[in-house]
Amino acid sequence: MKEEVPTNTTKIQPGWFVPTNGSTGKSFYFSETPPALPLNPWDVVLCISGTIISCENAIVVAIIFYTPAFRTPMFLLIGSLATADLLAGLGLIFHFAFVYCVQSQMVNLLTMGLLVTSFTASVGSLLAITIDRYLSLYNALTYYSERTVTRTYVILILTWGVSIGFGLLPVMGWNCLKDNSTCSIIKPLNKDHLIILSISFFMVFAVMLQLYVQICKIVCRHAQQIALQRHFLATSHYVTTRKGISTLTLILGTFASCWLPFAVYCLLGDYTYPALYTYITVLPATYNSMINPVIYAFRNQEIQKVLWAICCSCISSSMPFQSRSPSDV
Repeated sequence: MKEEVPTNTTKIQPGWFVPTNGSTGKSFYFSETPPALPLNPWDVVLCISGTIISCENAIVVAIIFYTPAFRTPMFLLIGSLATADLLAGLGLIFHFAFVYCVQSQMVNLLTMGLLVTSFTASVGSLLAITIDRYLSLYNALTYYSERTVTRTYVILILTWGVSIGFGLLPVMGWNCLKDNSTCSIIKPLNKDHLIILSISFFMVFAVMLQLYVQICKIVCRHAQQIALQRHFLATSHYVTTRKGISTLTLILGTFASCWLPFAVYCLLGDYTYPALYTYITVLPATYNSMINPVIYAFRNQEIQKVLWAICCSCISSSMPFQSRSPSDV
């Protein structure tokens, strides 16, 4: 039977129509079995990226979870970051599967809510790690105390609470399914919702930039004092300063290059813009979750020891570990 399209409506996906006359009426569904969508190469790339992200971060989560020595605040924050990125990778996989198999409004909202929650938690965990690194240097004498553990749990609760709140907004009704004119560059997210997320990102980035500049100053000052005591200022101070600046550039450069294009486009873009622009800016943002394990986990010597032990099939639960300072991770 031929599918009838009602007047004053626009077809936005197989079987779904929304009013185009400015009204906010309900969407209509006319086809019990919507035709299969043509496969979008960009969706395939995002799905592949999600698979790689999930595998990488699943390894990190498993190592931290099954290693009793990794119960320190530093590793808890790294575990939070890996968990958020793991959920982001799974969300990309689910999005691909549901778009081409289920095609349900509710499933689409739930998947989008998962992606918003996970990516928000990922950015929030990066901020939490930055704060922890700064405090480990600024309050070095009192860092290894019960107060630090309590503070870490509070930060994690706040990070995930805010992230889940942002993720629930589309499911609770703040979406553009009933009014296409309010859509952002990513349907079914509301444009105001995405603007808030973008502004929040810029605030997080500004705080991280300021904290890492302070960290670099503290490290250089400590290196200068040690060098003066040992009478080899030129070489030691230069090497430490260069290492600090290189680490700062790596962390902030990666974060900015991955997320800034998407955050800027969220503010300037419109739902009428070609979908190609959205894919071009979203893909680098997902790469941040792919790079995070390399920067924050696999560069850590203790995690490297566990990985090598697993690869050599000689892991022992009694292996001694001595965690380095968070500023060295």
